[in-house]
Amino acid sequence: MIHVETDTDLCIASGVCAMTAPAVFDQDADSGLVVLLDADPGEEQTAAVREAATLCPNAVISLIER
Repeated sequence: MIHVETDTDLCIASGVCAMTAPAVFDQDADSGLVVLLDADPGEEQTAAVREAATLCPNAVISLIER
């Protein structure tokens, strides 16, 4: 199981996370910054969350293995 954290101070609103793992990430309607929908996603979301963290251009997604 993974725990997800994001740093909106570093987010550049690329939207890659929301496109890659839409069940876990969204974008704020006004700022476009990452919105974390589920900090403890299920196993079915793990691959998409890992890909979103890898693709994030500013590395604002942290994954903590549990």
